[in-house]
Amino acid sequence: MPPFQGACAHDHDCESHDCSSSWSLYKHIDTQKVRCLNEAVEGSCRMVFKPWHQRLEASSSTQLDSQEDDPELLLHVPFNGAVKLTGITVIGGGDSTSPAKLKVYTNRDDLDFSAVADVPAVQEWALLENFDGQIEYPTHAAKFNGVHSIDLYFPSNFGADHSTITFIGFRGEFSERRREAVEAVYETRAMAADHKVPDDMQGAGWNVGM
Repeated sequence: MPPFQGACAHDHDCESHDCSSSWSLYKHIDTQKVRCLNEAVEGSCRMVFKPWHQRLEASSSTQLDSQEDDPELLLHVPFNGAVKLTGITVIGGGDSTSPAKLKVYTNRDDLDFSAVADVPAVQEWALLENFDGQIEYPTHAAKFNGVHSIDLYFPSNFGADHSTITFIGFRGEFSERRREAVEAVYETRAMAADHKVPDDMQGAGWNVGM
């Protein structure tokens, strides 16, 4: 699959137009289950998902770095429900450490660096250096409906010996997970096995269940 080159630059001041409401899916990320292969500091991948108005707040303690001499990063990001993803933005570091390419996979929980070499991405982009978060990469929306998790593979950067990411934003729509509610209803239904009738009372007008 060739890289999808589409990118959209915001043609307005994001603060005055309150872009934060469009980039609020970070609230629905199951942050404690976010993980990353090849991160230099374990757990640092969770720091790059934050409110839109904080996207430019970066420091060595809140950024994601790859291991030295290896620019690859592979993040697994689960959501707390179903997401319709319409856009992604990535802010990288300076000095050529920003990711130069992104491949995305949805609803997978089994990917590693070997697997992504063989599994076709749902969509991929050639990235630009994006230091102010003004560049958005739109998705093919029909392929990103009903997303419960997303894997982001950054295979390369602009020439540095390691990669740095300070912010990842998702734009789209969220719907609540319904599975728990269905399970709760099922468990409240009376089952015949839970209401066994004594042998001497069979045929005495007992009603089992609801």
